[in-house]
Amino acid sequence: MRGQMLMLRWEDFRLCPCLRMRGFVGSIFFHHIFCLHEFKQRARAHGEENTAVSLNMTSRVGSRAAGTNGSEFKLRERVTPHYQMSASLKSEVRKLNLVHLLIWLLVAAQVVVSHFNLVSHDTVSMPYQWEYPYLLSLLPLVCSSLSLPKNNISYLVLSMISAGLFTMAPLIYGGMEMFPVAQQLYRHGKAYRFIFGFSAVTVMYLVMVIAVQVHAWQLYYMKKLLDSWFSATEEKKKK
Repeated sequence: MRGQMLMLRWEDFRLCPCLRMRGFVGSIFFHHIFCLHEFKQRARAHGEENTAVSLNMTSRVGSRAAGTNGSEFKLRERVTPHYQMSASLKSEVRKLNLVHLLIWLLVAAQVVVSHFNLVSHDTVSMPYQWEYPYLLSLLPLVCSSLSLPKNNISYLVLSMISAGLFTMAPLIYGGMEMFPVAQQLYRHGKAYRFIFGFSAVTVMYLVMVIAVQVHAWQLYYMKKLLDSWFSATEEKKKK
C-alpha cells in the first residue's frame, strides 16, 4: 500500500488531509482514489490505441476490412492518371478533327465550284482525280467524333480503318498524280491550272503536306486512345 501511495502526486496528497489518516477508513478512501487514477490511465491508453488503429486502417500497413487484400490502392493510384490521359488524348483528337474538317471543306469547295461552274475555270481549275476519293474522308471524321463522347471502341476502330482507305490512300495517289506536273513547273516554269492566280499544283501540294501530317497524328493519337480504352475495359473485367 505504501508503494502504491508513491504513484500519487504530492499536491493530491496535500489537498486531501483524509489521505493522511491511518487505519481502515483512510485505506479505503485511498484505495478508491488509486482505482480512479488507474482507471483514467487505462482509459487514456485505450484512447491512444484506438487512435493508432484508426490511423493504421487508413494506410496500407494498418488493419484492413474483411474480404480485401490491401492491393486496391494500386487501382486507386491508376484511376486518376488513366482518366487524365484519356481526356488529354481526346482533346488532341478533337483539334486534329477540326483541322481535318477545314481541309475537307477546301477540297469540297474546289470540287463544287468547278463542277457547277460558279466561277471561271481560269480562276479555279478543275480538281485532280485524287480529290474525289478524298471527299470520302468525311466518314472517318464522323466516326471519330462519334466515338469520343462515350468511349465507343467500335466507332474508333472503324475511324482508323476508314482513315487509311479514304485519307492516306488518296493522298499517296495524289502525290504520284501531280508529280509530273510539279516536275514540269519546276523545270520549265509552266503551269496550266490555277487557283486564284496561284499554280494549282503548288496549292494542292501545300494542302497535301498539311493533310498528311494531320492524318498521321490523327492515327497516332487514336491508336493511343484505343489502347487506353482497352486497358480500362480489362481493368473493369478483372473486378
